[in-house]
Amino acid sequence: MIARARSARRESRRWCDSVKRVLLVFTLVAAPVVASVVRAQEDAPDHAAVVLFTQWFEQVSNHGRWGADDERGTLNLITPERTREAAESVRAGVAISLSRELKPGADLNAIAPLEVEYTGAGGGGQASFFSDRTTIIYHGWAYSHLDALAHLASNGAFYNGFPESLAVQAGGSSRLGIENVGNGIVTRGVLIDVPWLKDVPYLEPSTPVTLEDLAAWEDRTGVRIQDGDVVLIRTGRGARETQFGAWSVQEGAAGPHPEIAGLLHARGVAVLGGDVNNEIYPSVIPGNGEPMHLLAIVSMGMPLFDNLGLEAVAREARERERWTFLFMAAPLPIQHATGSAVNPLAIF
Repeated sequence: MIARARSARRESRRWCDSVKRVLLVFTLVAAPVVASVVRAQEDAPDHAAVVLFTQWFEQVSNHGRWGADDERGTLNLITPERTREAAESVRAGVAISLSRELKPGADLNAIAPLEVEYTGAGGGGQASFFSDRTTIIYHGWAYSHLDALAHLASNGAFYNGFPESLAVQAGGSSRLGIENVGNGIVTRGVLIDVPWLKDVPYLEPSTPVTLEDLAAWEDRTGVRIQDGDVVLIRTGRGARETQFGAWSVQEGAAGPHPEIAGLLHARGVAVLGGDVNNEIYPSVIPGNGEPMHLLAIVSMGMPLFDNLGLEAVAREARERERWTFLFMAAPLPIQHATGSAVNPLAIF
């Protein structure tokens, strides 16, 4: 216990040093702008937030980092060594699905209902085949999916400067499509269970997950977020739905504050995921409905797992007192597609 406490204190000191470095970059690099923002906050808080977002967008950019033709973005941070280390961490061989249940029919958080048409007449012959045709718009706020880097552009350009015109065509985007993730994502997963940290069943809608929360989580668990990780932030959406039923998350949902983008970039996180849409609703950046998507997908080149089911893995992690695991996900490599419905796995 003494050794563990000393280790935790060392981790805490390292975390504090890391946060200081991140904040130093976020402030000193743009000191004149930030200083003017602070002076203007009382009269123009909306303008201050917009200016800060613009600075964050520039500071976390990975454009050109892996070459002008790069289409994988932060997935480049998942090295064979990181994959091997994650595989070697498996002890119990217990696999947990990280997908929300797919239910055909209306869903108030879906862009369109999931439709499944079942076919097959039967007849009792030697071989009676049955089939189905599934129609799903997986983007939105209902279904577990992975956003490819072709999902979002800003001011006419995708990640790495690829022009938006590449995707404005019937055949989909000729660059940055989900086929670039065809070999899957296999690395260490890290579950940041914020309700557990705060000793509540779920976070109330519109609660931000901040740098301070991440620091407190690392200090309490002794786990340090590192390069190549898939970081999963649980807000307790599933627990709240169990108690109150589904609600329109666009009207109010907890999620990561865009300030954490600097930490994700500094630590070399490969992918971010969450149990809602990796956003706070309503947004904390005026006029910008989904700032984390812009910072992650467009600036960093970081794919996002949206609407994951994190209740089962949270229970497993608490029981084992273990917050890391082998993470595996293999999206359908549909050519030129903007993402894929997905059923990721956590293996302990």
